[in-house]
Amino acid sequence: MRRPILDHPERIIPLAFLATILIGSLLLMLPWASADGQVAPVLVALFTSTSAVCVTGLIVVDTATYWSPFGQGVIMALFQVGGFGIMAGATLLGLMISRRIPLGRRLVVQAETKSLTLADVKNVLRTVLVVTLLFEGGIALVIALRLHFTYGEPSDAAIWSGLFHAVSAFNNAGFSTYSDSLVRFALDPLILLPLAAAVIVSGLGFPVINELQARWREPDRWSVHAKLTVYGTVALLLIGFLAVLVAEWNNAGTMGDMPTAGKILNAFTHSVMSRTAGFNTVDVGQMRSESLLLTDGLMLIGGGSAGTAGGIKITTFLVLGVVVWAEIRGRSDVTVFNRRICPDAQRQALTVVLLAVGLVGVATLAILSMTPFPLDRVLFEVVSAFATVGFSTGITADLPPAAQIILVVLMFVGRVGTTTVAASLALRTRHVPYRHPLERPIVG
Repeated sequence: MRRPILDHPERIIPLAFLATILIGSLLLMLPWASADGQVAPVLVALFTSTSAVCVTGLIVVDTATYWSPFGQGVIMALFQVGGFGIMAGATLLGLMISRRIPLGRRLVVQAETKSLTLADVKNVLRTVLVVTLLFEGGIALVIALRLHFTYGEPSDAAIWSGLFHAVSAFNNAGFSTYSDSLVRFALDPLILLPLAAAVIVSGLGFPVINELQARWREPDRWSVHAKLTVYGTVALLLIGFLAVLVAEWNNAGTMGDMPTAGKILNAFTHSVMSRTAGFNTVDVGQMRSESLLLTDGLMLIGGGSAGTAGGIKITTFLVLGVVVWAEIRGRSDVTVFNRRICPDAQRQALTVVLLAVGLVGVATLAILSMTPFPLDRVLFEVVSAFATVGFSTGITADLPPAAQIILVVLMFVGRVGTTTVAASLALRTRHVPYRHPLERPIVG
């Protein structure tokens, strides 16, 4: 007898996201969702809804001028649901997976990894909700006050913009109520730094946030996952900051005319937003090729697992890194922080990365074949879509419908695909009662 579809945990998240995208598309096609009162084209509504639910931020129309307040409210609701859903859903998938492990092994796994148990579901969801609302509410208040008292925006407009950007930042969505994103605030640390803080915290992933809350003063007791995520985040932020600062220091099209403090602020902000938030404070289309390529790498890696960030995830990237390092040193065991990495995790990381690179490559070739845009621009849009970042060199709106549909698929797969693939691989892991003869092919 076939099992009901909802008995397959790896299918729940994609179906839920797909249903939400379709509902969002229908809402955005209502006449009062657009500023001019006209029904939005199907592709525009579908692209915008997918970008919002998958917390990407790529747009084919200007959010500030094309959509009405109702339409902007729908978009904010969509990326709030998308961001909260992926955090709760990914965590719950981990709990569902643990149910497949025998009790004895589950206790060992729980003791070694400090993982959550099935009895913690209500506490997990309650904590996710509380952390989300506290961060979004606090940052919304800071930004609203800044917009009202410094920039003279009316109180209602300042409150709406503050809330919209706080929710967008915490969910790594990258949507803005301003046509130039955050370019007008490029020299204002009281706007950029709170948003950057929201992006960093939410990008750690809920399991890490939960662990840091419990023992933030005891890093020696953190799990390997938490250590990889936190230390990896710090390292990538620093690398991105220094590289962008050097590459764009004299670029008049981006940061060249800014004071030194402004250059430092914008290089840091760009490094943070590359970890899948997508707010831009400079014209990305004017950035040098080396900066675009670096940003491609940062976007593809993304943030922490079971969070609002996209990409292949920091832990996936670092697990492959320690595998390579162990092979270089001739070690049979892959170890990090005095712990062995299980072979299943190594194979799953390799699978996720190869599937991601393959998908990005095929999509890039497909769009190159139907557009006149250069490789660096097309690759940037493709990686931005797949990693659910939202950065753009300005070509998304000019792409033909077929290319925009490819980006829609990439956003959907990039948001739910890596989580689903990892969960599916873990759920299907099983031992067989036999082993084939061993043979060693030539490698390299």
